[in-house]
Amino acid sequence: MSRWSDVLGRLTVSRTVQRAREDSDQATRWGGTACSELTGRLRATVCGTVTTVTLRPRGDVPALEAELSDGTGTLVLVWLGRRSIVGVEPGARLRVEGFVACRDGRKMLYNPRYELAPRVGA
Repeated sequence: MSRWSDVLGRLTVSRTVQRAREDSDQATRWGGTACSELTGRLRATVCGTVTTVTLRPRGDVPALEAELSDGTGTLVLVWLGRRSIVGVEPGARLRVEGFVACRDGRKMLYNPRYELAPRVGA
């Protein structure tokens, strides 16, 4: 049984690594700053793939959160006052721009400007 789990683990890791490389290459082509290079209080353009989208109210205000991955790290995007945004869904590729904030060890952009990109292979 452990042999099969080893094989499965290698396949999963290699697929994850491959996806990270694709995301990083796409982000470079779009001209974004790598998530790994982001610091707080910096205006940045970041390109990557949306991995999760969650509705998380902040007080009485709806807030849509999306996690963006570029292969080097992740960035949390927060749109205050929004319950959904057409096209912002897992698997979507985005270019976002705004001021980076660091909160609880997470890099975040509040109400970023965004542009949808064509999916890889489209």
